[in-house]
Amino acid sequence: MSKTLQQFDVVVIGAGPGGYIAAIRAAQLGFSVACIDDWVNAKGGPAPGGTCTNVGCIPSKALLQSSEHFEHAGHSFAEHGIDVSGLKLNLAQMLKRKDGVVKQNNDGILYLLKKNKVAFFHGRAAFTGAASAGIYQIDVSAPASVSLGAKNVIIATGSSARELAGAAFDEKLILSNTGALALDAVPAKLGVIGAGVIGLEMGSVWRRLGAEVTVLEGLPVLLGAIDEQIAKEAGKLFAKQGLTIKLGCKIGKITPAKKTVTVEYVDAKGEAQKAVFDKLIISIGRTPNTNGLGAASAGLALDERGFIIVDDDCKTNLPGVWAVGDVVRGPMLAHKAEEEGVAVAERIAGQHGHTNFNTIPWVIYTSPEIAWVGQNEQQLKAAGIAYKAGTFPFLANGRARALGDTSGMVKFLADATTDEILGVHIIGPMASELIAEAVVAMEFRASAEDIARICHAHPSLSESTKEAALAVDKRSLNF
Repeated sequence: MSKTLQQFDVVVIGAGPGGYIAAIRAAQLGFSVACIDDWVNAKGGPAPGGTCTNVGCIPSKALLQSSEHFEHAGHSFAEHGIDVSGLKLNLAQMLKRKDGVVKQNNDGILYLLKKNKVAFFHGRAAFTGAASAGIYQIDVSAPASVSLGAKNVIIATGSSARELAGAAFDEKLILSNTGALALDAVPAKLGVIGAGVIGLEMGSVWRRLGAEVTVLEGLPVLLGAIDEQIAKEAGKLFAKQGLTIKLGCKIGKITPAKKTVTVEYVDAKGEAQKAVFDKLIISIGRTPNTNGLGAASAGLALDERGFIIVDDDCKTNLPGVWAVGDVVRGPMLAHKAEEEGVAVAERIAGQHGHTNFNTIPWVIYTSPEIAWVGQNEQQLKAAGIAYKAGTFPFLANGRARALGDTSGMVKFLADATTDEILGVHIIGPMASELIAEAVVAMEFRASAEDIARICHAHPSLSESTKEAALAVDKRSLNF
């Protein structure tokens, strides 16, 4: 070996939500741990946190919050008796704040790794080959140059935005989530291909700031993976806000010019259409980051799409090698990666790490927010499961009225015989926070009656959760 091998019990490749959390938990369990990450900040330094912290969850929520403040100042404050004159957007300051929030998170992760005595290496990691005497060698390069050895390796390399054929990202006209978070001016006309989480969130940000936004979606329905009633409500509210969403579109040629980009597509009626945008965001899914990992040299098995093949415990085909997060099967969610990271660290220690995929919550941070956990009505009908449904609108909630945001509802689905909660679906204010109660309830296999009998503070948005649970038995008290 050309480099001196630094030995660790566990080497974690990637410092996104799955990686840094796995490293910290492994260190808590008494292992010597190294964590490798190649994200670079604007000054060339380390920027741990992965896509989530750098160009995903954290910066998008920062911009969503800032843009919502801007919209409220321009359209809602007057109702509260707050008159605003001369409202002006300072986009540079908004982006500066977003970047500051990202840096705080980067620095926080570096602090946590140091606090837990995890050795951090800034650079690109790759297997050099198969294990030798049970030890895997991981070479780190650019900017670091070091070789690490370990019996246990956790791969948490995350994912990248998927490009559309013939429309490579230049982050100037054709944007991934990275470019969508860094526009230096509000485009007059913004196109978005894909009405998923990223497309709707980024479309919402720039619509609030003044862009005319058109979302082109290939599926015939909006948000086909979520409860149909909730999705229909979302479609009505987005349309009312001025977000144009066109469903059933088949995207054709995309032609960038000097300052515009033209999208040719066939609409739901089968008619050829053409749209010209100042900027185009493409959000059609993500691909796993396995290129350059040295998977072939190590004998690590990948599937046809490049995902690392793992079993239910996140074990790969190689002894001592594990993988978590976006780079393996399952939902591409930061909190899913975190749970898998903790579980793997505990399994390495001989414990029984646990991840329940049935109680992983999902959130779309639009306004109103959309959150859900468990099964939806379509899934229950397809499975032939008899169920009862209960809904409660935020329109009938006192706290929502005081907030001035009464859009949406809470929906409970419970087993028709046992009353066990099978799914909870929320569209409305603070749905991302309200869903946690449902996750806890389902993890303990609670019934709708259990939630209906629990005292909820008044006035609070959480009362809508209680009322929806009561509605399962058709005895809602406030609607």
